[in-house]
Amino acid sequence: MTTVSWLGDAEAKPAPGALRRVQALINTVDRESGQDRLAEAADAGPWLAANGLLGVGETLTRRDLDVVIAVREALRALVMHNAGGPPPDDAATAVLRTLADDGVVRVCVDGSSVSLTTDRISMRARLLALLLVIRDAQLDGTWGHLKTCANEACLWVFFDRSRNHGGTWCDMSTCGNKLKNRDFRARQRRSTP
Repeated sequence: MTTVSWLGDAEAKPAPGALRRVQALINTVDRESGQDRLAEAADAGPWLAANGLLGVGETLTRRDLDVVIAVREALRALVMHNAGGPPPDDAATAVLRTLADDGVVRVCVDGSSVSLTTDRISMRARLLALLLVIRDAQLDGTWGHLKTCANEACLWVFFDRSRNHGGTWCDMSTCGNKLKNRDFRARQRRSTP
């Protein structure tokens, strides 16, 4: 395994708290470069362990990795909706429904605090815990600020901290400028006889 610098390691627009874990999982693939942290188990295992999705000493199987990748893409479909895209269809979120149907969520009461948790023993339970993070983010209003870049070749997930929450690009200097220049050239071509 070779350690490489990864765009997501120094996230420019990180989500707050536990929602950052959801963002980090989705951003394990850089669509523009083709780099995918989850492409091979040897590369994915250390990242999944460091991010609480693989237990110490657990072996990562290809089947486990396929589930994680499917969850990543289902989560991306949910976040694309936050950015103004269509709601994900049933096929896109089937893996999330399976996690929810097969998983066990417990209610924990600690003093005056009530929370939901999973057993976190299995990888599937840890992935289910990400759905609880999303639920909490929906309740506290932060979920809608997690968006995908409007550059369809990019789709990097960023947390929109703009005043009006109208952020569109993961980075204006790269994706924003590229697409604005492309649109400008297209308008110029249409207006030229």
